[in-house]
Amino acid sequence: MSTDIPPAGRETGAAAKLQILATEHWSLLATRSLTYTESLSRVTIFLAILSGGVITLALVAQADSFGRTFISIAIPLLAVVLFAGIATISRLNALNRDDYRWVIGMNRLRHAYLELHPELEPHFMTSHYDDLDGALRTLGIDHVTAAGGGLGSAFHLLQTLPGMLTVVVAAVAGAIGALTALAVAAPPLGAVLAAGAAFVLVMVRMGIWGRKSVTSVPPNLVPRFPSAPG
Repeated sequence: MSTDIPPAGRETGAAAKLQILATEHWSLLATRSLTYTESLSRVTIFLAILSGGVITLALVAQADSFGRTFISIAIPLLAVVLFAGIATISRLNALNRDDYRWVIGMNRLRHAYLELHPELEPHFMTSHYDDLDGALRTLGIDHVTAAGGGLGSAFHLLQTLPGMLTVVVAAVAGAIGALTALAVAAPPLGAVLAAGAAFVLVMVRMGIWGRKSVTSVPPNLVPRFPSAPG
């Protein structure tokens, strides 16, 4: 009898492990799909609120010719839009953290696949390591571009949903700043400076908030199978 044939019990155990791992893998894929769906739904809701607010202000402006009534309506209305935008960005950051968690989970499952069948490693496009490098490889993101700093990192952040909405929300805050300056009879230059200050303040504050949301790693995401050096 050839010694290359594994016992039947060992074959059955390996098949059961693969079935369990595959079931968990499909579960994580379904959960990622729900995460993407909620992200797009949140963005759609915010854009609908923003569009409704802009249309309302356009109608009021036609009736009041950008007078005091327009300013008294525009400031609270845009404040509501600003709140909706901040809440949307907060939820998107949470969903991105969840998506990162699911990616790490699937990388760990791939690591388990390769422990059972290491000969399959050349056929894997995604990573089987559960650290940041492994997650970025699975997501198809260049680590140097995403986390290396510089213009590449800044442009990448602005392309994400939270980054794009941050610019829109900061513009809304700038409009509120300009309208507030006009409400207190500030000169045009003062309104422009107030708008710019509000825009920059919200951009910086949301950027710090977003960075804090991704720098803290919960204990269950501490790498168990880190990438090999080099």
